[in-house]
Amino acid sequence: MPRGVRKSPIERLKEELVKTKEEIQNYKDTIKSLQEKEKQLESELQMEELKEVSSILEEKNMTVAELKEFLNATSVSPKDE
Repeated sequence: MPRGVRKSPIERLKEELVKTKEEIQNYKDTIKSLQEKEKQLESELQMEELKEVSSILEEKNMTVAELKEFLNATSVSPKDE
């Protein structure tokens, strides 16, 4: 059964190069999509944290100004991340 014409090394390398470039583009697209998802999740997380703080303020009958005053009065150092 005939197998067809063999490709020259140059043709094989060119085809492999095209496939590799396509794979690279696919990975770049995936990375971009994941970075967008990361930003969205960070935004959602921040909103949930703000809701939690707001809920605590309501429980304690405190205003944002009172919270600022309280935090400025106590020596709070930022968390190391």
